[in-house]
Amino acid sequence: MASKRAPARIFCIANQKGGVGKTTTAVNLAAALAVLGKRVLLVDLDPQGNATMGSGIDKRTLEKTVYEVLIGEAQIRDAAVAVESGYDVLPANRELSGAEIDLVQMQARESQLKQAISEVAGDYDFILVDCPPTLSMLTLNGLTAAHGVVIPMQCEYFALEGLSDLVNTVKRVHANINPELRLIGLLRVMFDPRMTLQQQVSAQLESHFGDKVFRTIVPRNVRLAEAPSHGIPGVLYDKSSRGAKAYMDFGKEMIARIKKW
Repeated sequence: MASKRAPARIFCIANQKGGVGKTTTAVNLAAALAVLGKRVLLVDLDPQGNATMGSGIDKRTLEKTVYEVLIGEAQIRDAAVAVESGYDVLPANRELSGAEIDLVQMQARESQLKQAISEVAGDYDFILVDCPPTLSMLTLNGLTAAHGVVIPMQCEYFALEGLSDLVNTVKRVHANINPELRLIGLLRVMFDPRMTLQQQVSAQLESHFGDKVFRTIVPRNVRLAEAPSHGIPGVLYDKSSRGAKAYMDFGKEMIARIKKW
């Protein structure tokens, strides 16, 4: 008999600060893991739908989205879309902004995503949840469903300020709702080694968080920025670019880190 595959590892890509490369990280990690032979579901939990569009899906034509899944009107298998980049997407559009109001009226409102994912956890190796840049009910659903949190961040002073808030939120969710939740690691993105401040903040992160800081560093890269407008992850848009190579390295590092669990 063939051995039964372990259920998916579920990770939130989260940072309450906007514009830090969160969606870029979610999309490119999904694509990198798919290239490396893993079965991946990317859950777009942001009403802006950027991970949906960045994966090549027209969010305006969707009949079923993560919104219907969260309010119990659809299952993930019905709403997920297989994309050419080799992974599945549970897409989002502006309708998702109404989920905050709908969820408040539901029992176990913070666990709706977790319940939905439990139906498909055996179908994937990795489920990545792209959270909105706020500590909202949507983000709480992501944190409740996840085994761990990956925090992409720029090496800037204000990024450190927000980081402590997010780490404290992870600790509170771990203590009160989801004892499986842990901080998987910090990913340094949009890194420019020519800037002394960025080098200093990077060293501070390594000093304070130790092996929770991923070895991979994603450089500031024009090709990564161009890719979403073409609906293609950066790792496939220009495989030879420094950004693409960095996210491929990150995918390998994630797989290696999970094996140590």
